Amino acid sequence: MSLLCICVRKARLVGAAEKFQTYVTLKLQNAKSTTIAVKGNSPSWEQDFIFETERMDMCLVVELWNKGMLWDSLLGTVVTPLQNIPQSYEEGPGGWYSLDAEVLMKNDVISGTKSPTNHQIMLDMRFEVPYNIPDEEAFLLQQKLEAFNALADQEVPNVDAELQQRVRPPGQQSMSDDVDSDYTSDGNVPYDSQQNNISAHQCRGIYQAHSPDGFTDQSPEIFLQEEREQNVLSLQNEDFQPMDDLYHDACDARLPQGQESGHPPRATQTNKTTGSRQSLVGSRQSLLLDSPVNGSRISSATVSRQSTAESEQPPSTVSPRESDKDGALTEEESSESPTPARLRWQNAIAKVRLQIRQEKEAEIERTGGRTSHWSGLLPMGNAEHFYSNIDAMPEIMKRKKSIPLVSELAMSLAAMKRQQGIHSAMATRSSLNDEELKQHVYKKTLQALIYPISSTTPHNFEMWTATTPTYCYECEGLLWGIARQGVRCTECGVKCHEKCKDLLNADCLQRAAEKASSKHGAEDKTQNIISAMRDRMKIRERNKPEIFELIKEVFSVDKTSHAGHMKAVKQSVLDGTSKWSAKLAISVVSAQGLCPKDKTGTSDPYVTVQVGRVKKRTRTVIQDLNPVWDEKFYFECHNSSDRIKVRVWDEDDDFKSKLKQKLSRESDDFLGQTIIEVRTLSGEMDVWYNLDKRTDRSSVSGAIRLRISVEIKGEEKVASYYAQYTCLHENLFHYLCEKNGGMYKIPDAKGDDAWKIYFDEPAQEIVDEFAMRYGIESIYQAMTHFSCLCSKYMCPGVPALMSTLLANINAFYAHTSASTNVSASDRFAASNFGKERFVKLLDQLHNSLRIDLSMYRNNFPASNPEKLGDLKSTVDLLTSITFFRMKVQELQSPPRAGTVVKECVKACLKSTYQYIFDNCYELHEREFAPDKDKDKVPLEERGPSLKSLDFWTKLINLVVSVIDEDKASYTPVLNQFPSELNVGELSAATMWELFSQDIKFALEEHDQHRLCPVTDYMNLHFRVKWLYNEYVAKVPPYKGTVPEYPRWYEPFVLLWLTENDKVSLEYLHGALDRDRKDGFQQSSEHALFSCSVVDVFTQLNQSFDIVKKLECPDPEVTKHYMKRFAATVNTVLLEYANIVQKEFDQYCAEEKKACVLMNNIQQLRVQLEKVFESMGGDKLDPEAGDILKELQVKLNNVLDELSQVFANSLEPQIKEAVVSMGNQLSKIKGAGNISLNQPSARNNVAQEADVVIKPLMDLLDKNLTLFAKVCEKTVLKRILKELWRIVMNTMEKTVVLPPLTDISDMNQEDAKNLSPRQCAVLDSALDTIKQYFHAGGNGLKKTFLEKSPDLQSLKYALSLYTQTTDTLIKTFVQTQTQQDQPSVDDPQGEVSIQVDLFTHPGTGEHKVTVKVVAANDLKWQTTGMFRPFVEVNLIGPHLSDKRRKHSTKSKSNNWSPKYNETFHFILGNEDEPDAFELHICVKDYCFAREDRLIGVAVMQLRDIVEAGSCACWCALGRNVHLDETGWTILRILSQRSNDEVAKEFVKLKSETRSDMELG
Repeated sequence: MSLLCICVRKARLVGAAEKFQTYVTLKLQNAKSTTIAVKGNSPSWEQDFIFETERMDMCLVVELWNKGMLWDSLLGTVVTPLQNIPQSYEEGPGGWYSLDAEVLMKNDVISGTKSPTNHQIMLDMRFEVPYNIPDEEAFLLQQKLEAFNALADQEVPNVDAELQQRVRPPGQQSMSDDVDSDYTSDGNVPYDSQQNNISAHQCRGIYQAHSPDGFTDQSPEIFLQEEREQNVLSLQNEDFQPMDDLYHDACDARLPQGQESGHPPRATQTNKTTGSRQSLVGSRQSLLLDSPVNGSRISSATVSRQSTAESEQPPSTVSPRESDKDGALTEEESSESPTPARLRWQNAIAKVRLQIRQEKEAEIERTGGRTSHWSGLLPMGNAEHFYSNIDAMPEIMKRKKSIPLVSELAMSLAAMKRQQGIHSAMATRSSLNDEELKQHVYKKTLQALIYPISSTTPHNFEMWTATTPTYCYECEGLLWGIARQGVRCTECGVKCHEKCKDLLNADCLQRAAEKASSKHGAEDKTQNIISAMRDRMKIRERNKPEIFELIKEVFSVDKTSHAGHMKAVKQSVLDGTSKWSAKLAISVVSAQGLCPKDKTGTSDPYVTVQVGRVKKRTRTVIQDLNPVWDEKFYFECHNSSDRIKVRVWDEDDDFKSKLKQKLSRESDDFLGQTIIEVRTLSGEMDVWYNLDKRTDRSSVSGAIRLRISVEIKGEEKVASYYAQYTCLHENLFHYLCEKNGGMYKIPDAKGDDAWKIYFDEPAQEIVDEFAMRYGIESIYQAMTHFSCLCSKYMCPGVPALMSTLLANINAFYAHTSASTNVSASDRFAASNFGKERFVKLLDQLHNSLRIDLSMYRNNFPASNPEKLGDLKSTVDLLTSITFFRMKVQELQSPPRAGTVVKECVKACLKSTYQYIFDNCYELHEREFAPDKDKDKVPLEERGPSLKSLDFWTKLINLVVSVIDEDKASYTPVLNQFPSELNVGELSAATMWELFSQDIKFALEEHDQHRLCPVTDYMNLHFRVKWLYNEYVAKVPPYKGTVPEYPRWYEPFVLLWLTENDKVSLEYLHGALDRDRKDGFQQSSEHALFSCSVVDVFTQLNQSFDIVKKLECPDPEVTKHYMKRFAATVNTVLLEYANIVQKEFDQYCAEEKKACVLMNNIQQLRVQLEKVFESMGGDKLDPEAGDILKELQVKLNNVLDELSQVFANSLEPQIKEAVVSMGNQLSKIKGAGNISLNQPSARNNVAQEADVVIKPLMDLLDKNLTLFAKVCEKTVLKRILKELWRIVMNTMEKTVVLPPLTDISDMNQEDAKNLSPRQCAVLDSALDTIKQYFHAGGNGLKKTFLEKSPDLQSLKYALSLYTQTTDTLIKTFVQTQTQQDQPSVDDPQGEVSIQVDLFTHPGTGEHKVTVKVVAANDLKWQTTGMFRPFVEVNLIGPHLSDKRRKHSTKSKSNNWSPKYNETFHFILGNEDEPDAFELHICVKDYCFAREDRLIGVAVMQLRDIVEAGSCACWCALGRNVHLDETGWTILRILSQRSNDEVAKEFVKLKSETRSDMELG
């Protein structure tokens, strides 16, 4: 056993780098290894392989492959005999080898290559020097291996844990890894960035083995076992050089994604200390290669054998550091001399263990020892994978080869059927079984080949002068002239014109023999000629023995009989025509397309038929270019070399013709001729012959139809020569195919006439000589061969040959020459092959081709380029058949080839879909990856199931594979009809049509039961979306249309969004819980909000990204999604806002936390706006947009409320500061008006203002400084607005106008008026406060401050102190419009009043007439005298000099008194009536004490200005209702003790009914 070590280093490829993704395959005997795939035109692999072999006579085959989407292409091959590989124990630099494109085979074994390419590959190949391991060492290694296996079993849990961390399967990743917007579940795989020739995607491929969707030839159990063994082995060697990168070995040791089956090679690493590459468990390579099934544990015997093989490297190659490491094992081992192979093995395994340890350390460093950011948000449960389990960008697996749609047995039966061609076409041919015909054809073939026409002796012509009148042997015309009238053959003596010598085809030698034998006394010359012919036949037999041997084998003639037949045939040739005779019956049927010769444009044709010297003539048909004669003539022929001469003439009866007849034998115009060799006739024939010219000057056109019957003496019952040729051709074809294993061997022929070459030599010579001898036309030969090929039309290369052959047949019949007017259909009808026979053959072939094209995926697999070529040729053949029907048969509307092929492709696609649908699990397991859980799936659930969607996922993979194969393989082939057929597009459309129907019904069933997780439906949705967008969206039937699939999934997406509400709320509560624990800390240094906002919107963005990646093309469905997601956003954010609202009060005392919470609400609004824009902005569906807009308003209100609550929490402090401010203000003395025009006065007022507002400024400065740091600008402005409101209101209510609710409040000591100086100080203080809140543009805007209603109210209150009594009263009347409210709530009776308003037209004065009619239902309880009366007061400005009050007479003890008294009031013209009101009081008159109020009513004159008069019942109330403005005016007027109008007004408006009614 020899160990062959190969190192595949690198390659140099010619071409663009992006075109290559190459890998190398090594083949030795039945073992095969493959490198990883590397991109670029300068790939580098640096991988070691080890093969064990005992046969040194074999060759190592190195193939360089370029990966493709569906199949890989071979770039080149290197074949190296093992005998040429040197032996060495050291690795060499390697050598460059040129890659060749073709492989040479010898006895089905690769023997070499040819056709060099420009690609090169560097290989280092060597046999390790034999080294026998001692028995003691082998025994020791066996014991150690057993110990290692035992330790490995103990450490399985730890290894599994490490593997779980290293390789996280899809759907199991933590939320901290979810940083990819695609929400895929791929694990994070670090790889060496210095490795230029490997991609991250290739590195990811190593983990596909652990994924249910992954595929590799090495099972996960073996991978786990390798890790365990590597961990255990590395325990023996801890002191080793660290690796440069972590995953390089593991990446290189796994198959790249989508690679063909084969055991993965072990990659190598470069040790930077020793500079030597060390194989990663390289000794196991041979085990993996030789073992058909990879076991889960390495046998001790195998390792011992492999260690022996690898120990061939001498100890001198081990570095001192490695020697030190080896000493760290045991004393027993250190005393021995370790082999280099064992050192490499141990070091490589130790490095793998270091990889795992370093990876764990790197993970700890990366996370800082802390848990994931999301780990504390919520008790994850199933919500952890709610988003990560959805793969928004599915990666459809690529299968390894084309899908065979039938089993292996069915494929073999189909192959047998393809070899048969049209159903048993050859078996049904009578010529194969007609032994009598075959025997006759055998003899005729020998006769044609023993003395072939192609080797006959030509005539030896010389110029000759006739001494007597002599006629031409060919045309029978007179040889006229003075001398040298013609030519004469010196051998046979035949004489003819110079122009006619080329028409003589007879053999000169045989003609001379016949002529001599017919003359007496010419025996000697005859014998000489016969001897010459006999010698020529002997030479022929000697030079061409293979021809006669082939004939003997084809017709199954034994050797003895064959010799006898050969002798008889030779004698028949020598006998010539002396014993030959035949009877001919020739019927001249008709002619077509004759040339017009008469001046009238017609001709008067007749026909002459001459055999030998006998000539016969038909009747003349007058003026007809398509005459019909239908006349029959009989002849006897005694010379096989004679010819039938059929000539057509135009009969002329004019003077010129008669004169011409006197001078020559031909007086009529020549219309054409055809000359038929008698030897070519046999049996009965009905044939059209084209009319040929006699000379170059002849004008000829048309064809003539002859019906010929031949009875040759001794062959009366034999078939025609056409039937005999058919028998010969078919038997020869059948024999050669059977000899070639049932396959037709296509001859190697080139040139324009290559289609006339049907067999390789000598078979081709046989059919050609037979056809030449017996007059078989080349078109008949072609049609006969086409008929034979129909039986093998599925053999490789045959469709192309048949297409070419039929195209030439079409050209023969359809492309008529200018010299004939016969239609193609008529020419074809006159075919000797038989019209009905050939049409039937084409019909059968057409049907068979349609059937085979309907199964093109079976019959022409994409993995076989040769078969793809046959597919293209088959379509060409179908096109040729269509052309034949159109042009030759002249059918009106035969089926178009493009339409037929399209129907066939569609039928194949339907059967393909049905097949993959019915066998989905089995096909998916075979084409992609074995399903480990397949046995767990019941058989009844392997189809569509309500409990699982796995079937549809697998079906999509298969459908995509079919479409990809059609696009990449079949579309370039079936490109003959670009405007009618695109296989890739038709495949996508058909597959989608069938798939959509099935999945639509399935989803409707699922919608009723919903037994699967909603994430499964979402994943399936993404796969279907990917399938449609990638393959179907641009296909013509669906291009520009709205697909239906979004509506199928709408209920499931809405269900997912509904579940997303729960998950979102869980995330929300988890985020808030975490925020509470952290004390609502800011999420970052530059962010003023806490982490909970980030968490909430991260989750919402995740869910929305999934919805967005659905890329729903249906606008209506998109509206529903957006509306539902808007509801989710509304639910989550309102829940967040409600929680903050409920808990906000407890955080108001901590200003910083309160500000962060308000910042959170503001950030919700900001992020909500971004969500709105991402959902479409203004283009969003109005319903969804309204939800978000309403939510924005609600959040705005929440923020306003929180700002108000927070500001209100500061109100006690502000009120305390304002009270202090009021105390300071009260200390300012000074009466009378002051002038601020003087600077000194202004300065004094400003200084006093600074002193007054100092307590307030200190408080504001303290708080607002903090707020500016911790609040967002929007939140800060809201807080400033609320604080401004509180400050203004507090100053107004506390300093300027303390609120009054009763007249008693106006009598308190502190209810004093502000002096003008104090008002000036307050006004100056307000300017300072405004500037502070404006903060130089960083705070509130000046316009807001100036227009603030609170400031306006405060200024208005200050202005009241300087207004006159009339102005205040007018303001009171105009603002107090609800004074009658107490009468509505608690009426005390009613009074009937009539009011008339009159305006003097000249002076403009207003006069008010009031009539008190009566009172009713006065509510007054008394035991004494009750004397009610009505008092009417006019209230308004400018009434100091006018009467303002009138009273009625009292009525004793009447609770519904009648008065009917009228009073008049004069208003003046200073103001309009709307500035006045009537104050009506009903009182109880009391003598010697103040009258008691029963009720009061107010009537404002503005209500009767338009009408001019009013009569109504006015309800009486206990008092009048005033707002703050009214009370403020009362308070100010109450301080004006010297003003009678003011005192009277205050008394009226402040008077109220007593609670106790005295009797």
